[in-house]
Amino acid sequence: MNPDTLFGMVFLLALVLSTSLRFWLAGRQYRHVRVHREVVPFDFAASIPLADHRKAADYTLAKVRLSMIALVAETLLLLALTLGGLLQWFDEFWAALLGGRGYAYGLALFASVGVVSFLVDLPFALYRTFVVEARFGFNKMTWRTVMADFAKQAALAVIVGAPLLLAVLWLMSAMGERWWWYVWLFWLAFNLLVMLIFPTLIAPLFNKFSPLPDGALKSRIEALLARCGFTASGLFVMDGSKRSAHGNAYFTGLGRAKRIVFFDTLIAKLSPAEVEGVLAHELGHFKRRHIWKRIAVMAAISLAMLWLLGRVIGEPWFFQGLGVATPSTAMALILFAQVLPVFLFPLTSLASQLSRRHEYEADAYATAHANAGDLITALVALYRDNAATLTPDPMHSLFYDSHPPASLRIARLREF
Repeated sequence: MNPDTLFGMVFLLALVLSTSLRFWLAGRQYRHVRVHREVVPFDFAASIPLADHRKAADYTLAKVRLSMIALVAETLLLLALTLGGLLQWFDEFWAALLGGRGYAYGLALFASVGVVSFLVDLPFALYRTFVVEARFGFNKMTWRTVMADFAKQAALAVIVGAPLLLAVLWLMSAMGERWWWYVWLFWLAFNLLVMLIFPTLIAPLFNKFSPLPDGALKSRIEALLARCGFTASGLFVMDGSKRSAHGNAYFTGLGRAKRIVFFDTLIAKLSPAEVEGVLAHELGHFKRRHIWKRIAVMAAISLAMLWLLGRVIGEPWFFQGLGVATPSTAMALILFAQVLPVFLFPLTSLASQLSRRHEYEADAYATAHANAGDLITALVALYRDNAATLTPDPMHSLFYDSHPPASLRIARLREF
């Protein structure tokens, strides 16, 4: 058997197995949530009405159904791009039109894949926003807001994405066999730069940020920051309500550019003491260096993946096994980005497990600097108001959930 035929069969087998696993997990989640729809878990029976529990179950079931349909479309698109010959057609079209496989060809190739992927995902994104989210009272977006967001994202892709891609393609062509090392350094520096400028240059393109007004909440937050020894460039309220009724809080940026941001929906739903508990949890992520640990893990994985790409980029079987006849640097990047998630999906649970451990550590930090009872009531309110299911399937949660299941998390907090 030819190496390209063998690799194509290995890819197809991996795709079937990973897709089947994703369907199996979705089916487990659907059945488990539906079975437990009529009974509120004992630990939440006094704080979450049955009607809210049913709403959370129905919301979860609606999202699972949509995700399963989207998974079919996603899988069919991947097959069409690779073994179906769509990438080969793009390759021939742009190479003939642009007179070769240079930088312009690379930009056009990436743009083609991006547009096709956007068009396939668009119906699901719109249905998710204007049907699922609207049905359960969460969507606050208008068609004008959606179109404006699409336009801004497209502009960022051109203004930022195109120069970034050109730089990567140049490094791959100019830096010899160790190009992957230089691309990794450039990519890492770019990501750190984005984290630095995101709060002041990128985020304001999509939302309005206003200073947190003086009052009881600001006083509590400033006292908490003083106890934790945390310095921020400012406390801000974001107009999250213009897009969704969901609430949250986060800090963003690096160094002196760190900002603490509260969704206006969060402030409207929680008491100052409860908001303090939520922020204490977010500060726990910073104090336990979870952000830097995740950056380190991401950097190590990306270096390993770029090294692997460096090994296969010169192998004809890699291209031909995925339906592309003529190798090129840009095509190698696209193929690798398309097929890598298929092979890595079984490792998703490892990332989720690390994230859940960090959530427990952040909760422990929060209870040392704020009232554990306030954090518990805040989380229960967020579970209720965000229609988060209290009864996820254990296996589905193990694979996907970045946060511990509600029952386990609340039980751990009650120990404090």
